[in-house]
Amino acid sequence: MCNCKKNINVDESYTSFKNINCFENACAVVDNLLRVLKETDTSNAFWDKFISLIPEAYYSRDPKLDSREVLLYIVCKNAPFIMDFFEETGDEEAIHAMTKCEQECC
Repeated sequence: MCNCKKNINVDESYTSFKNINCFENACAVVDNLLRVLKETDTSNAFWDKFISLIPEAYYSRDPKLDSREVLLYIVCKNAPFIMDFFEETGDEEAIHAMTKCEQECC
């Protein structure tokens, strides 16, 4: 049995959210969601409820107002629904934003 310690470089293993701006990633998803909803006129009760949950921090673009990370929470919690919607509309920019947020932050 090896009694040696292996040094793990940051490149080799996930270690933290350091240098990842999850607030901006979540903002990008919501930006795209609101844009696609407007362009396609496909709003419904689900999206109306989702929009009502968007915190003021999003609109002011101030992550300090979102200390409990509500924006990231609602995006990650609803990631499958958001991604399905983006895929149905075929919006590549929106799909990219959701994929990035989900991979880096959710």
